[in-house]
Amino acid sequence: MNKTELLPDRPGIPPMAKLPDPETIDPAALLDAYRRGEIDLICVLGPTASGKTRYAVQLAHALKGEILSADSRQIYRNMDIGTGKDLREYGDIPYHLIDIVPAGEKFNIYQYQSAFAEAYAEIRSRGVIPILCGGSGLWIESVTRAYKFEKENGVPAEKLPQHVYYIGTLVTREERVARIDRRLEERLQEGLVEEIRGLLDSGIKADDLIYYGLEYKFVTQYVLGQLSYDDMVVALGNAIHQFAKRQMTWFRGMERDGVRIHWVKP
Repeated sequence: MNKTELLPDRPGIPPMAKLPDPETIDPAALLDAYRRGEIDLICVLGPTASGKTRYAVQLAHALKGEILSADSRQIYRNMDIGTGKDLREYGDIPYHLIDIVPAGEKFNIYQYQSAFAEAYAEIRSRGVIPILCGGSGLWIESVTRAYKFEKENGVPAEKLPQHVYYIGTLVTREERVARIDRRLEERLQEGLVEEIRGLLDSGIKADDLIYYGLEYKFVTQYVLGQLSYDDMVVALGNAIHQFAKRQMTWFRGMERDGVRIHWVKP
């Protein structure tokens, strides 16, 4: 068996809770609600490999909207393969909050709030519908439920969305496992190891790359000789599966906290 083909019953891959029932979203109805002021942001969220970027791009085409990223690692320049930027998916759809910080730096939640508020206001000033897309629950909530992150000299709540329409992308456990395994193999073939070697050669410290987690943690450990290639692939694959499970747990926790998420099959 190929090292990246992790079986659904493999130890280390957590079970998935029962999926919610999918809905059908009418873009025309969303547009009408936006024009009436009932919605001031559409948020497309979901675990990794659930198809959220593709769905957000399709929605942006239908609504003539623009996308703001809520991915905590795609903000970094020259970290492309490991973060799965897949910028070709956007086509002619404008996107924001990607490639805004040099690799090796740290960017905290309040810096993200500030960058989001600026981009959000600029998009709205042109009469365009903003669509937030990402899988980082913490970053999503920092701008859509800002009261949970209030601090002195932070972004005033009135500068952030007040009426968010949340859409979640559904994928079964089996589909998610297969997609993650396939995507990891593709990224390795596309040059993930070479990307991380290049970042190290550019002067970025290994500890700074390891800080970013997942691909950057395990591949850096492989490049440093701390893991064999096969052990790196298995450990990284399992870590991504566990991460996807935690993402879904976060989103279901938002629902328990009163957030209405409209789940769809992308």
